[in-house]
Amino acid sequence: MSPKGSDGRMTVFEHLAELRRRILISIVVIVGTASLCYWFAPDIIRFFLHYYRDVTHGKKNQFIFTGPLDAFVTRLKVATYAGILLALPVWLWQLWRFITPGLSKREKKYAVPFVLSSLVLFAAGGVVAMAILPKALDFLLKAGGSELTPFLTADRYLTLVLLMILAFGLAFEFPVVLVFLLLARVITTKGLRRRRRYAIVGIFAFAAIITPSQDPYSLFFMAIPMCLFYEGSIIIGRIMKR
Repeated sequence: MSPKGSDGRMTVFEHLAELRRRILISIVVIVGTASLCYWFAPDIIRFFLHYYRDVTHGKKNQFIFTGPLDAFVTRLKVATYAGILLALPVWLWQLWRFITPGLSKREKKYAVPFVLSSLVLFAAGGVVAMAILPKALDFLLKAGGSELTPFLTADRYLTLVLLMILAFGLAFEFPVVLVFLLLARVITTKGLRRRRRYAIVGIFAFAAIITPSQDPYSLFFMAIPMCLFYEGSIIIGRIMKR
């Protein structure tokens, strides 16, 4: 535990030291989980290939790589992304532990619900991303017309898939962020209601920018849940009397 000043509050340097400690713990865990996932990377790649095979009706069963290091780098990238996802409970807990000193004793009791809801929402985002992946792929592969034949490298395809999972997972954390801001009294339910129209426009703009595939299916399947999360956060804020 970092030392505190005479008024019981941590200084700026102590906050930075605490942040560094939390980041180091998260990095060590991510390195460990990524190392574990490295051995299962071929199975993960095979799983993602299944979606591409369904869209192309089995016509394209394999991906290519064009450099001697590409296969290793691709496997390393898949392991890293998988490691980050597997370590999600740890770095979410470290994040919460870093921000709790600024909360009251009553508000600190939300630690477990914060981590659990974050995990569930991130997983839900990942499931939605994988559910719309076939539609997104079909749109992208046919966007250039019949004169263009897809011949993809493994790195580009897997990067797209992994970024979609990450983007949807992070987007589905939207209500957690709003509820935390309500707890910290940075925003109020009155302010959320007043800025509802601007928020909806901002959400659709955000979804259009953050979706890696840039297809209409991904945009709507990300933006609509975020709008529902926005309304849900207002309801939760009223219950918490914020």
